[in-house]
Amino acid sequence: MLGVVKGFKPEALQPAGIDLSVDEVEVLDEAGVIGVSERYVPRGVKVEDKGGWWALKPGVYRIRFREIVSVPAGFVGFCFPRSSLLRMGLLLSCGVWDPGYRGRGQALLAVLNGKGVSLERGARVAQFVLARLWGPQSSEYRGVYMGEGL
Repeated sequence: MLGVVKGFKPEALQPAGIDLSVDEVEVLDEAGVIGVSERYVPRGVKVEDKGGWWALKPGVYRIRFREIVSVPAGFVGFCFPRSSLLRMGLLLSCGVWDPGYRGRGQALLAVLNGKGVSLERGARVAQFVLARLWGPQSSEYRGVYMGEGL
């Protein structure tokens, strides 16, 4: 795992992966489009932190991680919420990170707790886990999100 994730703090190293921390929070500002021949990712508006903290009301937010992830050939990356989020009424959703992906990924944070949550910039919110692929690999990631957030 070392070398796959850059910019993490020593306490982020876990037995099964590496914790990822939040660096930016956005609210979605418009509708998205997912079609067969077209895709439009909605614009996000940054939520300003106050003294390094965000006061998030119930709702859906897009977050960007602080760490840079580079998924090596022959592996796939998964991102899971830390259990502390679940205990506080938060859900975190991530996509699959294909072999060859490199960037500061994003995730969806849903604040379901009716009272909201205070979230500090740099707080560890997800755990990144690598899994080895079996069998021949046809290709590496070359999609539109390559290098995002760098």
